[in-house]
Amino acid sequence: MPKKELPPNNPENENKSKSNNEQIIDATCDLVCAYKPNIAFYEAQGTQGLEALSVTIDYIRDTCPDVPVILDAKRADIGNTNLGYVEAAFDHYGADAVTVHPYLGKEALKPFLDRKDKGIIVLVKTSNPGADEFQDLFVSRFTDVSTTRMYEYVAKRVSKHWNENGNVGVVVGATYPHHLEYVRKIVGDMPILIPGIGAQGGEVEETVKAGMDNRGWGMIINSSRGIIFASKQLDFAEAARRETEKLRNHINEIRQAV
Repeated sequence: MPKKELPPNNPENENKSKSNNEQIIDATCDLVCAYKPNIAFYEAQGTQGLEALSVTIDYIRDTCPDVPVILDAKRADIGNTNLGYVEAAFDHYGADAVTVHPYLGKEALKPFLDRKDKGIIVLVKTSNPGADEFQDLFVSRFTDVSTTRMYEYVAKRVSKHWNENGNVGVVVGATYPHHLEYVRKIVGDMPILIPGIGAQGGEVEETVKAGMDNRGWGMIINSSRGIIFASKQLDFAEAARRETEKLRNHINEIRQAV
């Protein structure tokens, strides 16, 4: 099932940003498995933008109480700083899950991982064209020769050692379906957040076949620009609903056919 990242549509008008977000939420609430606001679009507007983010998440809570909110923030720092990030994401904004990057290791991320009531989604293989610069490097910890790439190693560490509370998922881009298939084999039934469908070039059928778990589930497939900006006219909310329903139906048709 698809989900939508919700950047403000008019950075010069806070009220219009919130109104546009609310109209898209109203139009898609019954079709999605999650919403994923990207904090960067709101931070770019300063205090007004962050207020719009807070109001948007509150609106999702009130309108779609069963739909989780994933705050796309890609946080990570030393442990003490992460305490602040944790408080902001979960206690201030009220997100159900947050994206983090693994570079500082498990010890630094413990403030996130210890929140048993929240989801922690770790970057493994990102959707951008330059992801292979580091993520596809061969790594070796105990021998001089290795056939394990960095993204594989991260997936193995996260699935075997970081998910003690059963609250961890991973990020793998739809733009790398072969990597996605391999990560699914590594992480088993852990949830995978899959960005990159649509504007970034990810293909739906390849993604679903590579990303679903043994039950045909386990995927949070993200579509952003293709849904939010499906129309630049006053019918943008109706257009967003049409594109969301189209994508959801396509995903489910593939799931049922496999």
